[in-house]
Amino acid sequence: MVNARALRLMIVDDQAVVRLGFQALLDSQPDLSVVAVAADGREAVRVARIVRPDVVLMDVRMPGMGGIEATRVLQGLENPPQVLILTTFDLDEYVYDALRAGASGFLLKDATPERILDAVRVIGAGDALLAPAVTRRLITEFAARTQLQTPPRLSDLTPRERQVFDLLASGLANAEIATQLHLAEQTVKTHVSAVLFKLGLRDRVQAVVLAYESGTITPGAKANDSSIGRP
Repeated sequence: MVNARALRLMIVDDQAVVRLGFQALLDSQPDLSVVAVAADGREAVRVARIVRPDVVLMDVRMPGMGGIEATRVLQGLENPPQVLILTTFDLDEYVYDALRAGASGFLLKDATPERILDAVRVIGAGDALLAPAVTRRLITEFAARTQLQTPPRLSDLTPRERQVFDLLASGLANAEIATQLHLAEQTVKTHVSAVLFKLGLRDRVQAVVLAYESGTITPGAKANDSSIGRP
């Protein structure tokens, strides 16, 4: 019988050995339970409608429907699952496309088992996570793109909320933002929640994407090499 408190997981990968490996790792944890596997994006969407997983571990390159398109479709479902992109392809366009599609995290398959387990739990808790150094590479990538006008909704933020937005979009954790702004960490957490609500954003990953697209993050901005996570 599945632990009622266990996170319900689905693994999507076109390689059977990868599916089996991740399933063995995840099912070894009492708070995690693999309820389904799929070999491609189309099967993932079909199965997800039935089993309604909490978190989907999604490969990128698969025959037929790939992981990014499957993520986009999954996010259109009622009560969509959180998606953790797992890939061997450490390429910026995959990071960006996956985040735009609605993924809450991005991690390379060569991450340690401990890192993968932590990522699943972070995302299952409704937070967001990126692999180390991804934020810095994204800043560099978007600095080379044509910068867009600042979205009008940013003007809804108070001056303090705008400071918090700029820092969290640069990859800083709450404790680091608190140090920068000389605030209590709980106060920062309150500001982060207000920022996400006012901007209509699901999580910190979406804040990062908005910041890049609006050009509010510039070359040389500080990016934390740890996860974007735990608001």
